[in-house]
Amino acid sequence: MKYRPLSIPLLLLGFLLSTAGCQAQSCGNELMEGEEGKQTERRTNNGKGDNSMFPIQKDDETWKKELTDEQYRVLRQKGTEVAFSGRYYTWEEKGVYRCAGCGSELFASNTKYHSGSGWPSFYAPLDEAKVIVKKDDSHGMLREEVLCAQCGGHLGHVFEDGPKPTGLRYCINSVSLDFEKK
Repeated sequence: MKYRPLSIPLLLLGFLLSTAGCQAQSCGNELMEGEEGKQTERRTNNGKGDNSMFPIQKDDETWKKELTDEQYRVLRQKGTEVAFSGRYYTWEEKGVYRCAGCGSELFASNTKYHSGSGWPSFYAPLDEAKVIVKKDDSHGMLREEVLCAQCGGHLGHVFEDGPKPTGLRYCINSVSLDFEKK
């Protein structure tokens, strides 16, 4: 098979984007930099696989029955979907995005924007109490993982390169979301 000169760099870029997505390791309660350099405590998992801090509690067998294989891989095992492949990446309808694991309302369509990252991007959640942000040092990178505050489902990551008014980019896996038209 003959490769074009750009094929290999494009394949490498695709691989890096997909692995830079959403896999996380353990983390305890931490102080993280907030607005204007202030230290703010964020609720986080204790890092021992204990999700008892979340109001919705289910065992793995129940999650496996309720979710598709891909939803389970992303929401419960902290995987990521391939960049530019998700249903909601170019979705334009008006409404609310809910957690695919528990139905909690997470993001509004009026905060969604096209970041070019390959995943649906929002500059803010509906309410900061709807998500938990925690340190993620997996894959040799330091990022902030976004979890559903109700069920602990892995949603994606948040970065500080978004638009005004927040300057944040919540980079969320489509498979972690359901959409309700409003």
